[in-house]
Amino acid sequence: MNAHENSAMPVWHGTTILTVRKGGVVAVGGDGQVTLGQTVIKSNAKKVRRIGKGDVIGGFAGATADAFTLFERLEGKLDQYPGQLVRACVELAKDWRTDRYLRRLEAMMIVADREATLVLSGNGDVLEPEAGVAGIGSGGTFALAAARALIDTDLPAEAIVRKSLGIAADICVYTNREIVVEALDGAR
Repeated sequence: MNAHENSAMPVWHGTTILTVRKGGVVAVGGDGQVTLGQTVIKSNAKKVRRIGKGDVIGGFAGATADAFTLFERLEGKLDQYPGQLVRACVELAKDWRTDRYLRRLEAMMIVADREATLVLSGNGDVLEPEAGVAGIGSGGTFALAAARALIDTDLPAEAIVRKSLGIAADICVYTNREIVVEALDGAR
């Protein structure tokens, strides 16, 4: 039995975020489902959005308020280190690990600009995914597996993200087909 099974409060579930970098495009997509225990609370939540000056895409898994706090902090770091996504993310990860308030936040993020794709966690992780493909959240591994299978096809990045999230929705009860995808052209 895990800690959540012992608590009286139901557990929030319901996020699948996927990123694919292919053919000069980086795409980040997510489903819209938010689940509390056995109940779908919202089916069209927007968990992927542009941040900074619109040149960075971010997607989150975890508690919504925590994720918005982290997005705001990341935007501050991007203002402090313009055009340096990796540096901004490393600085955010340092704060996330050492600040008492931030340490309690329960979320993960995928962020991407034209040059880098990164997965951030509260453990201080700032990871660049292999082969430009990463997935997080309850359906993240399903979407990641589908994307890895599709990466060598003729499908462009956005289509791979949409198809992979659809496959995840077929398998993961915490993932739905209300998919939002943001993309940046000119990615390396």
